Amino acid sequence: MNPLPFIFALLLPLPLIAGDLALVTEVEAQPLTAQARRVAQALEFLGAPLPAKQQAALTEALSQSDEAKLVKDVQAVFDPLCLVGVNINPESRVKVAAGSAPSELVEGGWTTFLIKVHNEAGVTAPLRANSPNARSMHNSPKGDLRDRWLDLATFDAQPLTKTLTGLTLEYRVISLYSRDRGRREAKLQFDVGQGTQDLGFRNESDFLFTCHPAHEIRLQVLDENGNPTTAAFEIRDHLGRVYPSQSKRAAPDFAFHPQIYRADGESIGLPSGTYTIKNYRGPESLTEVRTVKVNGETKKLSFQIKRWIDPSKLGWWSGDHHIHAAGCAHYTNPSEGVHAPDMMRHCLGEDLKVGCNLTWGPCFDYQKQFFTGTDDKVSEYPYLLRYDVEVSGFGSHRSGHLCLLRLKDQIYPGGESKHHWPTLCLNTLRWAKKQGALVGPAHSGWGLKVPGKDLPNYHPAPFDGIGANEYIVDVTHTVEGPDGGQVPAVDFVSMVDTPYVWELNIWYHALNCGFRTRISGETDFPCIYAERVGLGRSYVKLDHKLTFNDWCEGIRQGRNYVGDGRSHLIDFQVGTVAVGVNGSAMNLDQPGKVIAKLKAAAFLPRTPIPSLRDRPYQQKPYWHVERARVGDSRDVVVEIIVNGIPVKETTLRADGVMKDLSLEIAIEHSSWVAARILPSSHTNPVWVTVGHQPVRASKRSAEWCMQGTENCWKQKEKFIDADEMEDAKMAYDHARRTYRRLIAEAIAP
Repeated sequence: MNPLPFIFALLLPLPLIAGDLALVTEVEAQPLTAQARRVAQALEFLGAPLPAKQQAALTEALSQSDEAKLVKDVQAVFDPLCLVGVNINPESRVKVAAGSAPSELVEGGWTTFLIKVHNEAGVTAPLRANSPNARSMHNSPKGDLRDRWLDLATFDAQPLTKTLTGLTLEYRVISLYSRDRGRREAKLQFDVGQGTQDLGFRNESDFLFTCHPAHEIRLQVLDENGNPTTAAFEIRDHLGRVYPSQSKRAAPDFAFHPQIYRADGESIGLPSGTYTIKNYRGPESLTEVRTVKVNGETKKLSFQIKRWIDPSKLGWWSGDHHIHAAGCAHYTNPSEGVHAPDMMRHCLGEDLKVGCNLTWGPCFDYQKQFFTGTDDKVSEYPYLLRYDVEVSGFGSHRSGHLCLLRLKDQIYPGGESKHHWPTLCLNTLRWAKKQGALVGPAHSGWGLKVPGKDLPNYHPAPFDGIGANEYIVDVTHTVEGPDGGQVPAVDFVSMVDTPYVWELNIWYHALNCGFRTRISGETDFPCIYAERVGLGRSYVKLDHKLTFNDWCEGIRQGRNYVGDGRSHLIDFQVGTVAVGVNGSAMNLDQPGKVIAKLKAAAFLPRTPIPSLRDRPYQQKPYWHVERARVGDSRDVVVEIIVNGIPVKETTLRADGVMKDLSLEIAIEHSSWVAARILPSSHTNPVWVTVGHQPVRASKRSAEWCMQGTENCWKQKEKFIDADEMEDAKMAYDHARRTYRRLIAEAIAP
């Protein structure tokens, strides 16, 4: 932490009487003595203790037997430390006067001052401090950024109180943070509740601060191989305050993050003090925590990433197919957001190889300028950034948001923006698939809430949200592809950013009906998860150099697994068939046994986090390896599932070491087989047919889908435009006919 050494007033000669602030008399000595001791304790706690000379003067003052002299001498010690004096008159009107403490701050750090409060009204409300220069930059107009350079915080915790004590005289503590260096003016305002401000703006005062430069510290940031890289840094003082201040950040740093991302050779500015620095680079790295003392001699800090696994060395490339550069938590102006270099820095800092930056409703008309249909020019192989589209906030979004990846044209024919798009998801999918796009519903679980944790779960879902709702209809359709042939209307279902029971449940039911939709991992940054990009990931296997088109094709083929990056299910295969290869399909002439193989690894800290492990699955984070921890051990369970039901499991020590697993399972009829560490990672399926018969694994699943189609129509009919109503009726009727046929064909209950 910055120990707040820049209390320049503490170094001034101690006057015998109060400086610019009026001396307050008729004060009871005993409560003032107790309050003065608490103020001294608070300054020490804040890392800004009274220097020895001032502490000795305070001790002497408090030992006075002459109460009038004690009151005078306490003010002689504290008043030179006061930035402001606050007078609350008998009518509770607040007036402010500048104190004698020098108006000096430090760039990127906190400086602590005292406030002298003359409380003639005996008010016991909180003393509120504010400044138009300290309001958050979050979503503020662009023209105001230069004026939002200040942060301020009163200290109202122990040993002080949240409210004024009601004493005629007391001292409070305030800390000010400067984003900038140089001379800056700020207005400070004080009140004790609505209507207590004095007339004529006398409850505020203007200050011209001199903001001294922080220490400029060069960072050496190396990856595990000793090569320059970009990583995340969380910097906090001993009070847990984040540096640089979050509310004063501008892109590429985000105000809703505790971390910043810095590359090798870049610098940070820190005032003198002691700090705790957390350094990491995505979920495959080990977090380093160190304590650093910063002073004038600190010129350089060196960091090197340590990893517990690197799937890319085995040909598995991470990506997040759903991130945004504007809207939701993004600050400054949600209709514009930030640019590609800012998002690229975050992908680099989280070691996310592919980032899909999706333009959506609130930012469409500004962000659409960045779409090229190719990798963005900021991409640095093997880190690729690509602009595509999420149908959200327009068109068919009420029936379920759609991720449209690998587009050649980002705007639906008939206009230049988002205002003319289809209200039926299937019509949007037809347009996207014709140009060869990779498509699937976003944040799949929304609208599919079911009770309990069972998978598959046979309770009917309401289909009343913006997740994989119309998917229940669209999965039954094929549409025209780029070569004129018929292709599935939906390629994947998004996972990891909604409660896992809700999103896996609809996928399991569709697979049990014989549909072969794959899964892909997403974060929906910063809307569902603002913490960082890549909290939900797909790891795609490629046999050659990473390209965006091939990465998307790997998802379409199902040659990937999804997860939180804290566990990995690599090279999953059933018999001799690897997931995502040759259609992920094998055939048995008759029922029999097959071997499921994979390489599995996970990493858990040795100490459990019960508050996370035992959290209801409906609460974030929805996927996290801590939730998979077995009791207080360091173990997780790897399951092989057949038609959504676990049939074999084995325990895996989550120590970061990869293990080869081989489990024999029985196949009684045509089925799909997958592996999972629930809820942390999940593979795509391998289909094992018996006698070349299609998968018809569950009549109950087909019935669930049939009921889902009816529920979805009841919820979504009202959102379909009149000119698409006939299309919608035909699409839903096709789904009903399909599910009736699948119910009749099902070979299992």
